[in-house]
Amino acid sequence: MSMFARLAALGSATLGEAWPGARILADPPRPLAPEMALAGRALPLSCRPGDNLALHRAIAAAEPGDVLVLDYGGDCGTGPFGEIMALACQLRGIAGLVTDGAVRDSRQIVGLGLPVFARGLAIRGTTKTDTGRVGAAVTLGGTEIRPGDIIVADADGIVVLPAAEAGAALAAAEARAEKEAGIIARLRAGETTLQIMGLEQQEHRT
Repeated sequence: MSMFARLAALGSATLGEAWPGARILADPPRPLAPEMALAGRALPLSCRPGDNLALHRAIAAAEPGDVLVLDYGGDCGTGPFGEIMALACQLRGIAGLVTDGAVRDSRQIVGLGLPVFARGLAIRGTTKTDTGRVGAAVTLGGTEIRPGDIIVADADGIVVLPAAEAGAALAAAEARAEKEAGIIARLRAGETTLQIMGLEQQEHRT
Protein backbone atom coordinates (compact mmCIF):
# COMPACT_ATOMS: atom_id res chain seq x y z
CA MET A 1 0.00 0.00 0.00
CA SER A 2 1.35 3.43 -0.93
CA MET A 3 2.06 6.14 1.63
CA PHE A 4 -0.93 8.16 0.41
CA ALA A 5 -3.25 5.14 0.66
CA ARG A 6 -2.01 4.45 4.20
CA LEU A 7 -2.58 8.08 5.21
CA ALA A 8 -6.09 8.07 3.76
CA ALA A 9 -6.91 4.80 5.55
CA LEU A 10 -5.72 6.18 8.90
CA GLY A 11 -7.87 9.27 8.50
CA SER A 12 -7.63 12.93 9.38
CA ALA A 13 -8.64 12.55 13.05
CA THR A 14 -5.93 10.00 13.86
CA LEU A 15 -3.30 11.93 11.93
CA GLY A 16 -4.31 15.27 13.41
CA GLU A 17 -3.99 13.95 16.96
CA ALA A 18 -0.88 11.86 16.42
CA TRP A 19 1.34 14.47 14.79
CA PRO A 20 2.05 17.84 16.48
CA GLY A 21 3.03 19.46 13.19
CA ALA A 22 -0.29 18.70 11.52
CA ARG A 23 -2.17 21.82 10.41
CA ILE A 24 -5.93 21.35 10.79
CA LEU A 25 -8.32 23.44 8.70
CA ALA A 26 -10.91 25.35 10.71
CA ASP A 27 -14.51 24.80 9.54
CA PRO A 28 -13.26 22.71 6.60
CA PRO A 29 -15.01 22.13 3.27
CA ARG A 30 -17.19 19.02 3.41
CA PRO A 31 -17.17 15.92 1.18
CA LEU A 32 -19.95 15.52 -1.36
CA ALA A 33 -20.52 12.01 0.06
CA PRO A 34 -19.65 10.80 3.59
CA GLU A 35 -17.40 7.99 2.38
CA MET A 36 -15.15 10.26 0.32
CA ALA A 37 -11.53 10.40 1.47
CA LEU A 38 -8.27 11.44 -0.14
CA ALA A 39 -4.56 11.89 0.47
CA GLY A 40 -2.06 13.42 -1.93
CA ARG A 41 0.24 16.30 -2.82
CA ALA A 42 -1.27 19.77 -2.85
CA LEU A 43 -1.42 21.72 -6.10
CA PRO A 44 -2.78 25.07 -4.87
CA LEU A 45 -4.56 27.45 -7.24
CA SER A 46 -6.68 30.57 -7.10
CA CYS A 47 -9.63 31.49 -9.31
CA ARG A 48 -11.41 34.79 -9.48
CA PRO A 49 -14.99 34.10 -8.31
CA GLY A 50 -17.13 33.56 -11.38
CA ASP A 51 -14.25 32.33 -13.56
CA ASN A 52 -12.71 28.85 -13.80
CA LEU A 53 -9.90 29.17 -16.35
CA ALA A 54 -7.29 28.58 -13.64
CA LEU A 55 -8.96 25.25 -12.85
CA HIS A 56 -8.59 24.14 -16.46
CA ARG A 57 -4.92 25.18 -16.32
CA ALA A 58 -4.36 23.31 -13.07
CA ILE A 59 -5.92 20.09 -14.36
CA ALA A 60 -3.62 20.22 -17.39
CA ALA A 61 -0.55 20.86 -15.21
CA ALA A 62 -1.30 18.37 -12.42
CA GLU A 63 0.62 15.13 -11.89
CA PRO A 64 -0.95 11.83 -10.81
CA GLY A 65 -1.56 11.90 -7.06
CA ASP A 66 -2.00 15.67 -6.87
CA VAL A 67 -4.88 17.25 -4.94
CA LEU A 68 -6.27 20.45 -6.43
CA VAL A 69 -6.63 22.97 -3.59
CA LEU A 70 -8.76 25.81 -4.92
CA ASP A 71 -9.00 29.22 -3.27
CA TYR A 72 -12.26 30.57 -4.67
CA GLY A 73 -12.50 33.46 -2.23
CA GLY A 74 -15.19 31.64 -0.26
CA ASP A 75 -17.70 32.43 -3.00
CA CYS A 76 -20.60 29.97 -3.39
CA GLY A 77 -22.59 31.87 -6.00
CA THR A 78 -21.17 29.92 -8.95
CA GLY A 79 -20.03 26.34 -9.53
CA PRO A 80 -16.63 26.37 -11.26
CA PHE A 81 -16.18 22.57 -11.07
CA GLY A 82 -18.54 19.88 -12.34
CA GLU A 83 -18.85 16.50 -14.02
CA ILE A 84 -16.62 17.20 -17.02
CA MET A 85 -13.78 18.52 -14.88
CA ALA A 86 -14.20 15.64 -12.44
CA LEU A 87 -13.83 13.14 -15.26
CA ALA A 88 -10.82 15.03 -16.61
CA CYS A 89 -9.22 14.85 -13.15
CA GLN A 90 -9.95 11.16 -12.82
CA LEU A 91 -8.45 10.34 -16.20
CA ARG A 92 -5.26 12.24 -15.28
CA GLY A 93 -4.89 10.45 -11.95
CA ILE A 94 -5.66 13.55 -9.85
CA ALA A 95 -6.53 12.51 -6.29
CA GLY A 96 -9.38 15.00 -5.79
CA LEU A 97 -10.43 18.58 -5.16
CA VAL A 98 -10.63 20.72 -2.02
CA THR A 99 -12.21 24.15 -2.39
CA ASP A 100 -13.66 26.92 -0.24
CA GLY A 101 -16.18 27.52 -3.03
CA ALA A 102 -19.06 25.54 -4.52
CA VAL A 103 -19.29 22.83 -7.19
CA ARG A 104 -22.06 21.58 -9.45
CA ASP A 105 -23.16 18.17 -10.84
CA SER A 106 -22.79 16.65 -7.37
CA ARG A 107 -24.66 13.44 -8.18
CA GLN A 108 -22.51 12.78 -11.22
CA ILE A 109 -19.28 13.52 -9.31
CA VAL A 110 -20.30 11.11 -6.57
CA GLY A 111 -21.07 8.52 -9.23
CA LEU A 112 -17.60 8.95 -10.72
CA GLY A 113 -16.05 8.43 -7.28
CA LEU A 114 -13.69 11.41 -7.39
CA PRO A 115 -13.28 12.81 -3.84
CA VAL A 116 -14.49 16.43 -3.81
CA PHE A 117 -14.64 18.66 -0.72
CA ALA A 118 -16.52 21.94 -1.07
CA ARG A 119 -18.42 24.62 0.86
CA GLY A 120 -21.61 24.20 -1.10
CA LEU A 121 -23.39 23.58 -4.41
CA ALA A 122 -24.17 26.11 -7.13
CA ILE A 123 -25.76 25.64 -10.52
CA ARG A 124 -24.68 28.93 -12.07
CA GLY A 125 -21.73 28.55 -14.47
CA THR A 126 -18.58 30.63 -14.96
CA THR A 127 -16.56 32.52 -17.52
CA LYS A 128 -13.11 31.41 -18.71
CA THR A 129 -11.08 34.58 -19.11
CA ASP A 130 -9.01 35.12 -15.95
CA THR A 131 -5.82 33.06 -15.73
CA GLY A 132 -5.77 33.16 -11.94
CA ARG A 133 -2.78 31.55 -10.21
CA VAL A 134 -1.61 27.95 -10.32
CA GLY A 135 1.14 26.61 -8.07
CA ALA A 136 1.28 29.47 -5.53
CA ALA A 137 0.41 29.03 -1.84
CA VAL A 138 -3.21 29.61 -0.78
CA THR A 139 -4.97 29.93 2.57
CA LEU A 140 -8.08 27.86 3.32
CA GLY A 141 -9.68 27.55 6.73
CA GLY A 142 -7.02 29.80 8.22
CA THR A 143 -4.30 27.38 7.09
CA GLU A 144 -1.62 28.09 4.53
CA ILE A 145 -1.27 25.32 1.95
CA ARG A 146 1.89 25.26 -0.12
CA PRO A 147 2.71 23.33 -3.29
CA GLY A 148 3.76 19.81 -2.39
CA ASP A 149 2.21 19.82 1.09
CA ILE A 150 0.42 16.60 1.94
CA ILE A 151 -3.38 16.83 2.20
CA VAL A 152 -5.46 14.23 4.05
CA ALA A 153 -9.22 14.79 3.92
CA ASP A 154 -12.29 12.80 4.94
CA ALA A 155 -15.64 13.29 6.65
CA ASP A 156 -13.93 14.22 9.94
CA GLY A 157 -11.83 17.09 8.57
CA ILE A 158 -8.80 18.15 6.55
CA VAL A 159 -5.19 17.96 7.71
CA VAL A 160 -2.11 19.47 6.03
CA LEU A 161 1.46 18.21 6.51
CA PRO A 162 4.78 19.50 5.22
CA ALA A 163 6.05 16.91 2.75
CA ALA A 164 9.27 16.43 4.75
CA GLU A 165 7.24 15.32 7.80
CA ALA A 166 4.96 12.86 6.01
CA GLY A 167 6.94 9.72 6.84
CA ALA A 168 7.28 10.52 10.54
CA ALA A 169 3.65 11.60 10.76
CA LEU A 170 2.55 8.35 9.13
CA ALA A 171 4.56 6.30 11.64
CA ALA A 172 3.09 8.25 14.57
CA ALA A 173 -0.45 7.84 13.23
CA GLU A 174 0.01 4.11 12.69
CA ALA A 175 1.29 3.76 16.27
CA ARG A 176 -1.77 5.61 17.55
CA ALA A 177 -4.08 3.44 15.45
CA GLU A 178 -2.43 0.30 16.87
CA LYS A 179 -2.91 1.61 20.42
CA GLU A 180 -6.57 2.37 19.72
CA ALA A 181 -7.06 -1.13 18.30
CA GLY A 182 -5.82 -2.49 21.63
CA ILE A 183 -8.30 -0.31 23.51
CA ILE A 184 -11.14 -1.53 21.30
CA ALA A 185 -10.15 -5.15 21.96
CA ARG A 186 -10.22 -4.53 25.72
CA LEU A 187 -13.62 -2.84 25.47
CA ARG A 188 -14.99 -5.85 23.61
CA ALA A 189 -13.55 -8.07 26.35
CA GLY A 190 -15.66 -6.25 28.94
CA GLU A 191 -13.46 -3.52 30.42
CA THR A 192 -14.70 0.05 30.79
CA THR A 193 -12.99 3.15 29.46
CA LEU A 194 -12.42 4.19 33.09
CA GLN A 195 -10.47 0.99 33.68
CA ILE A 196 -8.53 1.09 30.43
CA MET A 197 -7.47 4.72 30.84
CA GLY A 198 -6.75 4.50 34.56
CA LEU A 199 -9.44 7.01 35.47
CA GLU A 200 -11.11 5.09 38.31
CA GLN A 201 -8.97 6.72 41.01
CA GLN A 202 -9.80 10.18 39.65
CA GLU A 203 -13.51 9.30 39.79
CA HIS A 204 -13.18 8.31 43.47
CA ARG A 205 -11.31 11.55 44.28
CA THR A 206 -14.04 13.70 42.82
